[in-house]
Amino acid sequence: MIEKPQLRKILEGALMAYAQPLSLDKLHNLFVTKTTDTEEGDELPVESLVSKADIVAALEQIQQSFDDNGFELQEVASGWRFQVKEETALWVNKLWDEKPQRYSRALMETIAIIAYRQPITRGDIEEIRGVAVSSHIIKTLTERDWIKAIGHRDVPGRPALFATTKTFLDYFNLNSLEQLPSLKELTDIDLINPGLNLQDVPPTNDEVNVGDTSAPVQQNFLETETETETETETETETDINALNDEQVR
Repeated sequence: MIEKPQLRKILEGALMAYAQPLSLDKLHNLFVTKTTDTEEGDELPVESLVSKADIVAALEQIQQSFDDNGFELQEVASGWRFQVKEETALWVNKLWDEKPQRYSRALMETIAIIAYRQPITRGDIEEIRGVAVSSHIIKTLTERDWIKAIGHRDVPGRPALFATTKTFLDYFNLNSLEQLPSLKELTDIDLINPGLNLQDVPPTNDEVNVGDTSAPVQQNFLETETETETETETETETDINALNDEQVR
């Protein structure tokens, strides 16, 4: 049996050394001392020095002990990880030379619709936003592993059904979809984060307003922490309020 102080040290060391969030199962496997082979060739733990409940209790104690530090222990969808606190991120980010990536309002509105209405097709997104969804938006979200196709709707053409991933939840520091803000809070996407630096850029023809082919539309960008995006999508007028009349699937 491992004493509580030693258990905390082992967990802290593992979380500090591992580059990705560690799930409870992975942390528990650190303490498995014996395994047995099944007929299918799988190995099942038969003895462990600590229980999962002991590990969770130790993790919660570690969380509390870092309340006054510049970093914290956070549980996200993929597991537990150490991360810099939001209040110190502005200074810590200066250690990296990369320019922050800028995402268009159109992209952020698209990922918001997918998160609240998943599983959802591209046609459904276009119906809600009132504009054609840029292929570049879907490509960007897929390459960042924020969304994935989880199946196809059984209608002519069999369009792909998109849903968010654990990577999406991890990026936004969420443990589950239940932690997303309510739809009422998203009636104005500008209010999601008052600290966002929004900038106007020249429009492109990547998206077209449904029923309007006259004046170009202005675009804004949302800044995040990684490299600058090489392509842009045109901002279009969006009625996120339409989501309030729909139930989350």
